[in-house]
Amino acid sequence: MANYKTVFLGTEKSNTYSNELQCYQNTMGEIFINITDTSIQKQFICLDISTAIKLSKTLRTHINLIKGVQ
Repeated sequence: MANYKTVFLGTEKSNTYSNELQCYQNTMGEIFINITDTSIQKQFICLDISTAIKLSKTLRTHINLIKGVQ
């Protein structure tokens, strides 16, 4: 298993630049997503592989809708 974390930052436009979304595999083989908002406590969710795949596909669909691709 690779040992890394992926971190995404919020946008300046939405004034969430200091917020973070971290994503990595936990020891139980789930996808762990940790969201840190500077004004509240950390929030997180663990996804199994099939749910993570569905999330990925849903994100791609919505990105294409925003871009105007059908």
